[in-house]
Amino acid sequence: MTTQNRYTPDRGLTTRMVTTMFLIGLLYVVLVGVLLAVLNHAWPIILIFAGGLFIAQFWFSDKIAAFGMGAREVTPEEAPELHGAIDRICALADMPKPRVAIAQSDIPNAFATGRSERSSLVCATTGLLRRLEPEELEGVLAHEMSHVAHRDVAVMTIASFLGVLAGLITRVALYSGLARNSRNAGPAGIAIMLIPLVSSVVYVIGFLLTRLLSRYRELSADRAAALLTGRPSALASALTKVSGQMSRIPTEDLRKAEPYNAFFFVPAFSSKESLSRLFSSHPTLEQRLDQLARISADLARP
Repeated sequence: MTTQNRYTPDRGLTTRMVTTMFLIGLLYVVLVGVLLAVLNHAWPIILIFAGGLFIAQFWFSDKIAAFGMGAREVTPEEAPELHGAIDRICALADMPKPRVAIAQSDIPNAFATGRSERSSLVCATTGLLRRLEPEELEGVLAHEMSHVAHRDVAVMTIASFLGVLAGLITRVALYSGLARNSRNAGPAGIAIMLIPLVSSVVYVIGFLLTRLLSRYRELSADRAAALLTGRPSALASALTKVSGQMSRIPTEDLRKAEPYNAFFFVPAFSSKESLSRLFSSHPTLEQRLDQLARISADLARP
């Protein structure tokens, strides 16, 4: 979990990532253990399926997210301002330059993906580039690159895998009628009914764990970006501007972007009453602005 760059280390984030991975690992063992106990004759298939899904999630989640948002890699000639901002951040942070992409979307946002610094990609939407001033854009990009520097992008990818697996198992069990058809099958039927039940519980716990980690990592990224650039007010301005602009985006566009909220600088919600606010992947705007105001006051002290 250690970093070899100039982003401020965050022991709180490291502790939370390690704890989350440990608890997710326990849940994974419980889930696979139940599957092996109930379907012991099919254990090779279970292990191959679970292992294959994990590899696919870990290696291709960044590509899936980039593809889903329509991100296209751009050259310095195509996007000189965006590349220039990222070059300055890389110089400040002493990090290798990530791949740079632009997504054709009016939603003002940005995200970073990648398992490591050398495989990372940073993407900004056309809506963000059009609305932000250079200093604001630099603050947003510094925020996104801190996710890569702290390696929480990779941790979130691994942590979210359990939810994907548990959710998939629950759907297969329910849609196939596995639990329904096993009610009258005696003790074996009762054991089989445990599969959707345990999968559902694992999904909920895994979901809550990743949401707790996600909210903290966003605050950590704000803090790291503000300290790296020395301009917390610019990041606060970008947050206020982007959050305010979200209400002007068509609901249909926000719904399409909502599945990628965990990757975004600011979440896209289809409505103020969305259940996503109850289990949000991001802290509130007020929390983020309060933290940046405290950092600004600290930096202003002689």
